[in-house]
Amino acid sequence: MNAPESTHAKASLTELDQRTGGAFSAPTSSERAARLRAWLDTDPSADALAEVYRELAPRDKGAARLVRERLDEQRRARAQEALATEWAAKAEALLAAPRLHLADAMAWQRDAAKAGAPLSREPLAGLRQRLAERMKAIEDLQTRVQVEREAAGLLVQRIDLLSTQPIADARAARDALAQDVAEWLQRQAALASQPGWHDLEPRYPGQIDAARQQLDAVWQAFEAALAQAVAALQDPQAPLPGVPVWADEIRAARGEAPAAEAPAAAAPAPKAVQALAQAALLPAVEALERELAEGHTKAMVRLAGELRHLHKLHGRHAGAELDVRAQVALAKAKELEDWHRWRADQIREGLLAQALALTQAPASERPSGRQLADTIRQLREAWKQADQGGTSNHALWKRFDEACNQAYQAVEAWRREFKAQQEAARQARLALIDEVSAWTAAHASDEDWRAQARDLHAFAERWRTGGHVSEKVFAELQPLWKAAMAAAHARLEAAQADSIAQRQAMIAEAEALAAEPRLSLDAVKALQQRWQQEAQRVPLERRKEQKLWEAFRAPIDAAFARKQQQREQALAATSRLDAAVLEAARALEEACAADDAQRIRAAMAALRAAAQGEGMAVTEPAAPPVATEAPATPAASPAGGARPLVARRGDDRPGAAPAAAKPAVPRGRPERPAPAAPRPRLGDAAFRAQRQALEHAEAKLRQLAARAHGEALTELLAAWQARDPQRLPAAQRLGGREAAAARPLWVRALNAPAGDATDAGEPLLRLEIAADLPTPAEHLEVRRRLQLVLLTRRHEPGPNETWAQDVARVLATAYDEANARRLQAALKGLLRR
Repeated sequence: MNAPESTHAKASLTELDQRTGGAFSAPTSSERAARLRAWLDTDPSADALAEVYRELAPRDKGAARLVRERLDEQRRARAQEALATEWAAKAEALLAAPRLHLADAMAWQRDAAKAGAPLSREPLAGLRQRLAERMKAIEDLQTRVQVEREAAGLLVQRIDLLSTQPIADARAARDALAQDVAEWLQRQAALASQPGWHDLEPRYPGQIDAARQQLDAVWQAFEAALAQAVAALQDPQAPLPGVPVWADEIRAARGEAPAAEAPAAAAPAPKAVQALAQAALLPAVEALERELAEGHTKAMVRLAGELRHLHKLHGRHAGAELDVRAQVALAKAKELEDWHRWRADQIREGLLAQALALTQAPASERPSGRQLADTIRQLREAWKQADQGGTSNHALWKRFDEACNQAYQAVEAWRREFKAQQEAARQARLALIDEVSAWTAAHASDEDWRAQARDLHAFAERWRTGGHVSEKVFAELQPLWKAAMAAAHARLEAAQADSIAQRQAMIAEAEALAAEPRLSLDAVKALQQRWQQEAQRVPLERRKEQKLWEAFRAPIDAAFARKQQQREQALAATSRLDAAVLEAARALEEACAADDAQRIRAAMAALRAAAQGEGMAVTEPAAPPVATEAPATPAASPAGGARPLVARRGDDRPGAAPAAAKPAVPRGRPERPAPAAPRPRLGDAAFRAQRQALEHAEAKLRQLAARAHGEALTELLAAWQARDPQRLPAAQRLGGREAAAARPLWVRALNAPAGDATDAGEPLLRLEIAADLPTPAEHLEVRRRLQLVLLTRRHEPGPNETWAQDVARVLATAYDEANARRLQAALKGLLRR
């Protein structure tokens, strides 16, 4: 190498090093790779990549591999773009053609996939979707054409069958048949207007046109024959229709001989030939008729084929009756077979729609995993059942199979993921077993049994939620897990067995303590503390620990219950005073139930008297002596003995006089009255019964008073409306003294002739002011003026003093509903004063 070339090479390496961020001058391979990754993130050109790879490959093959992978990616991307452009042009040519061939569209998808074109990226993804939609529309049109062709055939068969039935039946079924024919023609016209109609193969439009022409011809002939038959029935001179059955019916109605009797009868077949023909044909006819009656379509197809073959051989020799039976059975079988084929196609289309929905429905509505696999299997089984007993539809089957295969790809992906999850769960369980073994070795000398129990419980929960594994793997791992957990539980189980023995010994101590005649509370408390310490030290299984605790507590509870029973026997169960109070409370409740105010008040008085102990001597248990702080009286006792010693508080202040020198009663202060006898104490049940009965009675009295007040007010308004003083309530029912004193005034007001209703305005306002009630909006201004006037009349009585006279002024006017409501509202409060 000469000098100029060496200088140029060094300059090129320096430039490449600067361009790649120091990749060539990096001290280590890992740092060189990191700098190359940072440079590759800037998306360099293909020429720059090739130049860097050419210089870097001899120096560091590992770092050069990153550049080579980027070069390969760009090369593949360019190849993909070329393929995408090429196949996009072909797809656009197919879509732009006047008629899209299904074979060409399917070949485009197959060949593009084989060539490796990126069908999942644009623009090929959009073109593929457009082709799929065009193909689906074409296939749907083909299916609809076949269905409508079969429907037209069924309509023709219905028309043929009607021509073999009486005229009345044909006329009855004519309107429904005409509607079905019109609907079929509408559907056929709608088919021709579909967007993909021109993409169909020529045979499909030809088939639907032929079916339409046949249906038109048969329907027009049926209409003409039916009209001719109706005219012949009405006019004996009209010509007979061309339908033999209808012509014979019309001849019978006219009284003419049947058409078969007019010409000479054909020479009958020999009896031997006829017997052989009937023997061969009759079993097949009966078998087909029996199959038609039961509706078994699978065997019906075979029996119809056999009968059709036998009828060709022996039908003309078997006689007219058997020939007609065979033809009718074959016609019914053909109709049922066609219907079954049409129904099977409907079922297949439904299954196809369900299969397409597995991949085309929204993600939230599509099944996944095992549910998707079960759904695909059920759809295939349903398709097999639809194919039984009928002709298969290969076009629909091909689309159905493709849809199921496409949906099954998700099942395969789920199974791969499921296997990966099972392997991960297996590894996690093995790691958990190793962790338990390591934990056992680390806690070989630990005495914190409660913490160990928590750790072991956590291990068990992790094993339970460790993920799903196959039965075979679980059978392999379960013995290892049990052995590891048994070794981990060994020391804890030994400590629990020792704790159980200690607790059983404490249970024996508790039974011994409970059997003693005098229960020692200190010993019981100490024993309970020992039990709690042992329970805190060693945890047991909850059910076993609860059982031991109940066995420990039972003798102690029995001892306390025995002591409580003795205490209750020492006390009186219920005193005579409590019984009397309870009896008086029941009497008061009965009086409240009778709604009699006087009886309720009497019962309340009796209850209060019973609670005070009136009429009986109540013995109370002797109370312990209580020291009093009052100074003792210097007088002697009534018996003449020494004065009783009374504890008192002395005054120990400096210079204070002794307590004995102070007078017993200060001068100028009256003597304190003797204390009343102590009120007898009631038991809890009696006290509660007394309180509840009194509260109920007071509430009942208030309710009765409110009811009586309302009734009196209602009678007062009724007397005003009727202008009848006799209907006024009595004075004691009106409430307060003012109302009772004003009753004669109200009687005179009702006896006088009724005045104008408008004269009641001012007294009503005064009554509302007296009752402190709001006034209707239309009278507010008048009320304000009245209040101003009342303020100026200082020496006149106010509304609170003259409300009884104001009521009389209102009663003197004519009855008015609005005035009555205002008067009622005011008297509700005033009558209670």
